Amino acid sequence: MSTFDTDNTLLFEMLGKGGGTEVFTTAAQTSKDFYCVHFPVESVIASIAGDAANITALNSKTMSAGTTLFLRTTAITLTSGIGIGYREHDGNASA
Repeated sequence: MSTFDTDNTLLFEMLGKGGGTEVFTTAAQTSKDFYCVHFPVESVIASIAGDAANITALNSKTMSAGTTLFLRTTAITLTSGIGIGYREHDGNASA
């Protein structure tokens, strides 16, 4: 496969199809590789880790309902609320 996702692969990922989506509450999410985290309701991030610069600045921050973080997240724990983590559908994390 090419190094770029096809339109269908991207659509499947955005719609949460193919097992690349996890819904979570306050249980710690560790050893993850989310490229996006969406908060459908107001949520408070207890801790977050990933490869974005200053990602820890989001620790203890309240995310308004509908907020979406587009950044690579390897671990996240919520104090309250709900998160939806999106992983690469095809396993190609570099695409």
